[in-house]
Amino acid sequence: MMVTTKSSAIISKTGWYILLIIIAMIFVLPLLFMVVSSLKPEMQLLADTSSLRAFLPVGNLSFDNFLAAFKRAPIPLFLFNSILVTLVTVVLGMLLNSMAAFSFTFLQWKGRNIIMAIIVATFIVPFETIAVPLLLLVNKLPWISAQGLVIGWMNSYHVQIIPFLAYSFQVFLFYQFFREIPKDLVEAARIDGANWLQIYTRVVIPVSSPVIATAAILRSLDMWNQYLWPLMVVQSEKFRPVMIGLQYFFQLDIAWAEIMAYLSIITVPIIIFYLGMQKTFIESIASTGIKG
Repeated sequence: MMVTTKSSAIISKTGWYILLIIIAMIFVLPLLFMVVSSLKPEMQLLADTSSLRAFLPVGNLSFDNFLAAFKRAPIPLFLFNSILVTLVTVVLGMLLNSMAAFSFTFLQWKGRNIIMAIIVATFIVPFETIAVPLLLLVNKLPWISAQGLVIGWMNSYHVQIIPFLAYSFQVFLFYQFFREIPKDLVEAARIDGANWLQIYTRVVIPVSSPVIATAAILRSLDMWNQYLWPLMVVQSEKFRPVMIGLQYFFQLDIAWAEIMAYLSIITVPIIIFYLGMQKTFIESIASTGIKG
C-alpha cells in the first residue's frame, strides 16, 4: 500500500510539472520566436514560419536587422520618452493613489464608503469610452511653459502623464492591503503623538513593499503599452513613445525582420524591470487582495 501511495504521489507530481512546463512554453514561445526572428534575414524568416525552425536559432544569423531598425526610427528617443512617461506616472500615481487608499482605510470621514464604491465601479468603464471627451478637454486646457509662455497640452509629456495619475485599480489594491495592516500598529503610533502624515510615511509605507511592487509592475505594463492615447494627442516625433514608433516599420515597405528586432528592443526594459521586482511581486500575491 505504501509503495502504491508513493507511486501515485510521484505520478501526480510529474503530471503537475508537465502541466506547468506546457503553460510556461505558451508564454515563452512567442518571445523566443520574436528574438530568433530578429536575427534572421527577411526571406529566411518568412520561409521558417511554416516549420519548427521558426523557434530555432538556425541559418544565417546576424544583428543586421537591429542596425536597420535604428536607421529607420529614432529608437533611443522613443525609449527615453516611454521610460520618462512610465516612470513619472508610476511614481506620482502610486503616491497619489496610496494616499487616497490610506484615507479610505484609516481616516473617518463622511461618505467614504460611497466614494470607494464609485471608484470600484469605474473598473468596468473602458478607456475607449472616455478617450474622445478627454481629448476635447485637454485640447482646451492651458499649460505654462518654463519660459512663462501659455501653451497647450497637445504634443507634450504632461498630456501623457497627468490623465493617468489617478487610477481606481491602484486605489483598490492599496486599500485591500492597508486593511490587513494591524490597527494596533496605527493606534500605537497615534498614542506616541504621530500625525497622519507621519503614520503614512513611517508606519504604513515601510511595510507595504509587496503591494507597491505589484502596483508598479501592473501600471508600468499599462503605460509602456500605451498606444491609443499617444496616437490621439502626440503628433510630434519629439514626444512619441515606443508603441507609436512601431508605425515607422509599416510605412512604404514592411520589413518583418526589422519589426521583430524593434519589438525585441522595446521588450527588454519591461522584462528587466519585471525580473528585478519578481520576488516582491510573488510575495504580494499572498498578502494583497489579488489572492482568491
